[in-house]
Amino acid sequence: MSKDRSWTRREFNAAGLALGAAAIAGASGLASAQQARGGRDEKAILKVGLIGCGGRGTGAAAQALAADPNAVLWSMGDLYSERLVPCLNRVTDSLREHADEPDTAVRHQIRVDPDRLHSGFANAERVINSGVDVILLAEPPGFRPAHLRMAVESGKHVFCEKPVAVDGPGVRSVLESARIAKEKGLSLMSGFCWRYQDQLRETFQQLHEGGVGDIRAIQTTYNTTGWVRPRARQGGWSDAEFMTRNWHYFHPLSGDHIVEQAVHAIDWQAWAMRDAPPERCWAVGGRQTRAAVPETGNVYDHFSVTYEYAGGVRAYHMCRHWENTPSDNSALIMGSEGVCTVQPWQQRHTIEGAKPWRGSARSNDMYQREHDVLFKSIRENAAHNDGAFMARSTLLAIMGRMAAYTGQTVTWDQALNSSEDLHATPWAFGERAIPGVAQPGRTPLT
Repeated sequence: MSKDRSWTRREFNAAGLALGAAAIAGASGLASAQQARGGRDEKAILKVGLIGCGGRGTGAAAQALAADPNAVLWSMGDLYSERLVPCLNRVTDSLREHADEPDTAVRHQIRVDPDRLHSGFANAERVINSGVDVILLAEPPGFRPAHLRMAVESGKHVFCEKPVAVDGPGVRSVLESARIAKEKGLSLMSGFCWRYQDQLRETFQQLHEGGVGDIRAIQTTYNTTGWVRPRARQGGWSDAEFMTRNWHYFHPLSGDHIVEQAVHAIDWQAWAMRDAPPERCWAVGGRQTRAAVPETGNVYDHFSVTYEYAGGVRAYHMCRHWENTPSDNSALIMGSEGVCTVQPWQQRHTIEGAKPWRGSARSNDMYQREHDVLFKSIRENAAHNDGAFMARSTLLAIMGRMAAYTGQTVTWDQALNSSEDLHATPWAFGERAIPGVAQPGRTPLT
C-alpha cells in the first residue's frame, strides 16, 4: 500500500484477523467486553501505540503487554498496510501463550480498532494522536528522531529502539527530546537491551569498581555471516518504496550496519567508559563481499574503527557481514591490573589479573526487562530516562561510519555538530535520489 491511509472496518475484517468479537468491536462492543474482563481495572489502563510492525516492533508490543496487565494495545502503524494484521496476530498469539488466563487477557489487552490501524508516511502521527499513553518506536532508525520529538511533545511515554538516529542532526534532536521528556516527567526507555541484562550489569559493575584497574584499551567486535535478506525491486515500486522495503541497505534509513546492528557492541565500549565521549576516531571500511546489485543499496560490509579518549585510552571496534566466516560478538577490556573478557553469546564473563573474577549472575530476558522497568516507572510516577546515553552511544557508531566513509579523522564535536542531514528532504512515495556508495578521500566530511 503506497499512500497514507487508515483501514476501513470492512478491510480489517476481510484480512482474517483471528480475534474474538469483543477484542475488535471498538466502542460499540466495549460494555460487553468489560463484563468479560472480570477483575481487570479499566480505570488503570495504559493505551499503547506501536509504530513499526516488523519483528522488533512485534516483540516490543508483546513485551509491553506482558509487562503490565493493564497495558492495552490501542493503535498500530507501519509504512505498509500488509504488515499490520500479521503483527497483531503474532502479538495476540504471544499473549495467549504466556497469559495465565489467555482469553481474558486477549479481551482486555487487545483493543485495536480498524480506524486505529494506519499505514503510509503519516502513520506515526496518526498513532501518536490516537489517544495513546505509551509509544513504541520500532520503525526504520532514520525516522526515529522526528517521531520521538512528536511523541514527547504530545506528552507520551516512549520506548525507542536502537539506534535512535542516523546522523548528527538526528542525535541533536534526540538529546533535545530527552530534555523535553525529563521536563515533562515522561519515561524514555532505550532499545540498548544489554544494559538490562543481569550478567552484563554484574560485569560492568565489577569493571566500574576497579576490577581491571584503570582502563587502557577496549576491543569490541560484531562479526556476523549476514543480515536481513534484501528484496529485489518489483514493478511499480517507486524509489522511496524500494529503499524503505530494503531500509537496512540504505544508510539514510539504517545508518549502515555499524549503526543499526554493531552499535550494541559499541555501546559496551561507551558503558565501560562511563559514557564519557572520545575525542576523535579514524576508520576504514568498504564493500568487499556484498553483492553489487541494487537491492544491497549503498552500505558497507565491514568497518574497523579506532576511538581515542582523553589520557590516551583507545578503543578498537570491528564489524563485518561476510558469509562463510566465523561470527563473533565480544569485548576485551584491558586495564592496568587485569583484562576483562565479555562473551555475551556464550554467557561467560571473566577477569584475569590482580583481581580474578568470574561472573555468576543468571541470564534474564533483557528485552522483557526493558518494558518491565518502563511500565513500573510510569505506574510509580518515577520517570526513567535513557535519553542521554542512548544518543551518545548512537553517535559513537555514527562518527565511526563518518570516518570510514570519508577517510578523515572525525572528532566528537564534528560528529555531534555535523550538518549532514540525511532527512533534509521529507519522505513521500515517489521519486527520490538513491544514495551511492561512499568513497574515502572523495566523500566530503560535513
